[in-house]
Amino acid sequence: MTATVFIDGEQGTTGLQIHARLSARKDVSMLSLPYEDRRNVDKRREMLNRADIVILCLPDDAAIEAVSMIENPDVRVIDASTAHRTAEGWVFGFPEYDAAQRARVAEAKRVSNPGCYAVASISMIHPLVSAGLLLADWPVTINAISGYSGGGKSMIAEFEDEKSASYTEAPFFVYGLTLKHKHVPEIQRHGGLTHRPIFVPSVGRFAQGMIVQIPLQLWALPGTPSPTTIHQALADHYAGCRFVTVVAPDTAAGISRLEPEAVNGTNELRLHVFANEADGQIVLAALLDNLGKGASGSTVQNMNIMLGLDEGAGLDG
Repeated sequence: MTATVFIDGEQGTTGLQIHARLSARKDVSMLSLPYEDRRNVDKRREMLNRADIVILCLPDDAAIEAVSMIENPDVRVIDASTAHRTAEGWVFGFPEYDAAQRARVAEAKRVSNPGCYAVASISMIHPLVSAGLLLADWPVTINAISGYSGGGKSMIAEFEDEKSASYTEAPFFVYGLTLKHKHVPEIQRHGGLTHRPIFVPSVGRFAQGMIVQIPLQLWALPGTPSPTTIHQALADHYAGCRFVTVVAPDTAAGISRLEPEAVNGTNELRLHVFANEADGQIVLAALLDNLGKGASGSTVQNMNIMLGLDEGAGLDG
């Protein structure tokens, strides 16, 4: 028997991408509401309690409300919003987080899908904190750029809809200047950091793709680790992982420019260690599709794991 899946918020950017990845599959069956019924509480409640897996692609408040409407104890939930990413009782949906995380996801009733900036940041911070190479109380700074699809329909309109009041012709801008971006609590908690990192996001005039960078002064870290040591810690952590690639040092040394759209259309998270060994400096850089491993791709990956299906179903190729 195929599992049934209901996407609540199917018309949003992430919901549409997930639906596109699942609609042609034979191993899952999609439940869907007609567009005119999407705000009908009773019909939504029925779908939320009929599905084997519910995927929430909603604003935070609406996601919390949707969870409260689920009365069927057999319904399992993947929440793509920010609402439950640091909540007790929810499993963080980054299967590569550590050796036991995939099993936690497989058994979970409630999975919180990571944010795009967050999964990239955590993927670099957590292994180094776990290995003792980066202190938990280190003052971490994160710089990032995303395609405008990462901001959802409102930001897409800013760049694509010339009739929109918020339309801009800017090629690039920095935002989150209050230093209170919604991904910071998630990065702090799952990165294993004692203090909030400084996170500086930006957006460019391209639809999707993302680069997240973390600069580190190795000479200031305890034990003065070498770039090779940092790279090996990441490589060991992600050894055998299907969707996380740690670029070899020789390959990274030959890269003169990193472009944010390079892995678009995939579920890959590609990690680099760019080094100036003589001066004891590195920049960790994560490359991903903000709508792939940063959103819909990781949601489908988590769903596959929860249903005991091939982890790469709907993602490879």
